[in-house]
Amino acid sequence: MQYLHTMLRVSDLEQSMAFFELLGFKETARYDEPEARFTIVMMAPPGGEDTPVELTWNYDPEELGEARFFGHLAYEVDDIYRTCEELQEAGVTINRPPRDGRMAFVRTPDNQSIEFLQKGDPLDAREPWVSMENSGKW
Repeated sequence: MQYLHTMLRVSDLEQSMAFFELLGFKETARYDEPEARFTIVMMAPPGGEDTPVELTWNYDPEELGEARFFGHLAYEVDDIYRTCEELQEAGVTINRPPRDGRMAFVRTPDNQSIEFLQKGDPLDAREPWVSMENSGKW
């Protein structure tokens, strides 16, 4: 058995794609199905093309809710502080800051939770992360 992808329903395809592009993801495939009233965009991080995220946008508006029933997506990063700093500078809220130099959480525009884990050993604790409180749910 091989893991293939994770599917997320999104309410605004362009906004969701822009969020994943902030993380370094690139579009790897697109399936426009106007007769069936949906579009699927596959996006993957560099080196992770075999495990993409499927963004599914249904043309007809629907209430997605918090969509936490699936848990979260998790990605390993080379420098958790740099990742969080770049996202924060782009306007993304860091819901669970990397106080421990090892783990952080953010949310997509549709409130799906994404976990970042530091590759290898945790980084030494540093400010402003050590003092930063959690924000919202993660």
